[in-house]
Amino acid sequence: MTAGPVWVKSDRQRERERILASQGRRTTSIATASTILFVALAGVVVVNSPGWPRVQDTFFDPEMFLRAVPAVAEGFLVNIKIFLIAEPLILVVGLAVALIRGTRSPALFPVRALATLYVDTFRGVPTLLVILMVGFGLPALKLQGVPADLTTLGVIALTLSYGAYVAEVFRSGIESIHPSQVAAARSLGLSHGKTLRFVVLPQAARRVVVPLLNDFISLQKDTALVSTIGLVEALRQAQIITSQTFNYTPYLVASLLFILLTIPLARYTDHLAARARRRQGS
Repeated sequence: MTAGPVWVKSDRQRERERILASQGRRTTSIATASTILFVALAGVVVVNSPGWPRVQDTFFDPEMFLRAVPAVAEGFLVNIKIFLIAEPLILVVGLAVALIRGTRSPALFPVRALATLYVDTFRGVPTLLVILMVGFGLPALKLQGVPADLTTLGVIALTLSYGAYVAEVFRSGIESIHPSQVAAARSLGLSHGKTLRFVVLPQAARRVVVPLLNDFISLQKDTALVSTIGLVEALRQAQIITSQTFNYTPYLVASLLFILLTIPLARYTDHLAARARRRQGS
């Protein structure tokens, strides 16, 4: 049996790849050099500023940093707990509100109006105010069954606030599906519910993954806002240590913990966005 023809790169193709590789190395070298130069200049400016010695003592104290790490890290576990509980609740609330707002039945107009009012209200009120109103308002009602646990109140407030944003993300994803796909599914005998479940929602979910991840990055940071109702999490723990020592290094510890958690999620979001762009360009 004779072997098939073997594809060999042409001289022009090899030259083109060599030029592209050379340009890539040159771009990387320039970017690296400019970054190093910028960081060095910024460091020189900061270190030689008149107030640097005091800033170094109050924000970058190595001994205080090591002392604050255990307590702030313990408080940071509360932030993670709130995030992990609130995230699935927000997804459920957001999807439910988006589906309600997408209904066209006249009989469901009151429910649709309430969903629209919810989105408009909680997108317009700052998250901090929502946390304060829920954290202090619900216990003040003294109704039976109303939770008094600060963690639960914080989760409720964040769910109400972020559920409105996520609902709009889901709604935009659902409305981005071309009507012809819905018509095709209905022509095949699928009901409205099955069309949503098997045709619309799977495609919409893939399209909104990146904006949803961006919202959850913000959610992880905003878990620190629950400190305003007295919950001892990372920020509140840093405040306690700072009030005792008059040193702001614990804030640096809390900041680094949030950065260590959010940067991997941000890079994963960028990866998904780039993959989506490549898929659309193919």
